[in-house]
Amino acid sequence: MSTVLVAEDDLAIRDLLTFLLDTSGHHVLACADGGSALDTARREHPDLAILDVSMPGINGIEVCRALRGTADTEQMPVLMLTSHGQWLDVSTGFAAGADDYLVKPFEPSELMARIETLLEQSGPDGPTAAC
Repeated sequence: MSTVLVAEDDLAIRDLLTFLLDTSGHHVLACADGGSALDTARREHPDLAILDVSMPGINGIEVCRALRGTADTEQMPVLMLTSHGQWLDVSTGFAAGADDYLVKPFEPSELMARIETLLEQSGPDGPTAAC
């Protein structure tokens, strides 16, 4: 079982992500803003982070940069899940250190496939769940 951090300010999407991950056997750490997501990531060391770009306070791009700048979280896979789909938005996400970028609306099966791929790529030497 992997631990997945979900940072999404939209309650309906956060609940959907939690449901999808939970039913797939993952432990979910759900946050509604970037600041709490960053604190949770540093404290819990999840196996993967899913970040929305537009969140109150610290946005997902800034959270991703901060995760990449900290030794404990720099190797954690990050998937940006956002409605910002222009080429500059995608480029900015990858430049901040995201491993993958998916635009809303999304197909749940595609999201889960990308999550599983990122978790497989992080392998046994990747981050481990603190829970």
